[in-house]
Amino acid sequence: MEWEKIFASRASRMKASEIRELLKLLEQPDIISFAGGIPDAALFPAEEFSKAYAEVLTGPDAVPALQYSVSEGYKPLREWLVGEMGKLGIPCAPDNIFIVSGSQQGLDYIGKVLLSPKDTALVTWPTYMGALGAFNAYEPNYDKLDPMTNREPSTYAEKAAQGGGRVKFAYCVPEFSNPSGETIPRAGRENILNLAEALDIAVVEDAAYQQLRYSGETVKPILALDIERNGGDIDKTRTLYCGSFSKTLAPGLRLGYIVAAQDVIRKLVLVKQASDLHSSTVNQVVMGKVAHKIFDAQVEKIRKTYSHRRDRMLEAMTKYMPVGVEWTKPEGGMFVWVTLPKGFDGASLLAKAVRDHRIAFVPGKAFHADGTGENTIRLSFSCASDDAIETGISRLGTLIKSEMAG
Repeated sequence: MEWEKIFASRASRMKASEIRELLKLLEQPDIISFAGGIPDAALFPAEEFSKAYAEVLTGPDAVPALQYSVSEGYKPLREWLVGEMGKLGIPCAPDNIFIVSGSQQGLDYIGKVLLSPKDTALVTWPTYMGALGAFNAYEPNYDKLDPMTNREPSTYAEKAAQGGGRVKFAYCVPEFSNPSGETIPRAGRENILNLAEALDIAVVEDAAYQQLRYSGETVKPILALDIERNGGDIDKTRTLYCGSFSKTLAPGLRLGYIVAAQDVIRKLVLVKQASDLHSSTVNQVVMGKVAHKIFDAQVEKIRKTYSHRRDRMLEAMTKYMPVGVEWTKPEGGMFVWVTLPKGFDGASLLAKAVRDHRIAFVPGKAFHADGTGENTIRLSFSCASDDAIETGISRLGTLIKSEMAG
């Protein structure tokens, strides 16, 4: 059977995730890995989850927790999220919240609902490669979104028309972006909304790292600014806010959520009904119990740990990187983005780093929709000890210096 002959055209745009492949390196004990942008498993509230599962599966909630459920999501969990959204300046109701199987599924559903082949998605350069992977299946074109220096709106529309479609949405990670670690300031968020209004498109706000701020001033989410522009009514907004429990409580339960106007939530629910009916009921019930009990304390714990590791990595970068190398100084999140001198290739550097120095990172090219960014790399500090950071960054600096000299 020659499967390539019968695969849909969209299958040709589905590529293996470089990060998923690099995570296999974590199985090698002598590798110092700054590759996977994953939370530290040692910080998971495993005991609380164990107690919650036992309570749910041995009490009156056992039968409903093991049964089919509504596609929108477990209502008590959505009601808890209403309170959390209110703290962010996002007044909403449970009907504005949709539970998905990880925010990655949310991105896939958004692509399915909004993108027709040849439509254009506006994304930053660089952007989250998982978003590109989710959107690619729907055969879009991409154009560059620069929150601080957007082009005239008409140029986006004209380019999209030349590509055979229209602009459908602007996607960004405003808080401590994956991969750059940078935060879009309020002015940039307002610019994105201005552009979206001019083009009459949606805004997809990927807020996976919302709770991971370690320093600097808090900036209102784009959805909160959108609500303010629309008289406090979320149902008049154009922003879809994608949140996640993966970076705060546990990624293995695969639970995320979308907050948006009811019109778009209802359409997304139809996609879920045709896809997997609903996210795991028992996981939603357990997540609700654990979140109610320990969410704030858990967030404080991980902030303290990750903040320390960020500081150690930035100190090591200053200590060991040669002149000519630049890097971001994130106020939160999990990543430092490194720009190497022109002529460097991140993929080639990775091969030498793993082979000769036993360190790993993610080459930056995969985060660029246009295939540029060869001279960039992403470093994650979330799972690295002080010793690993000191040793690994020292080795990386030595490698870069030798490449610059050679």
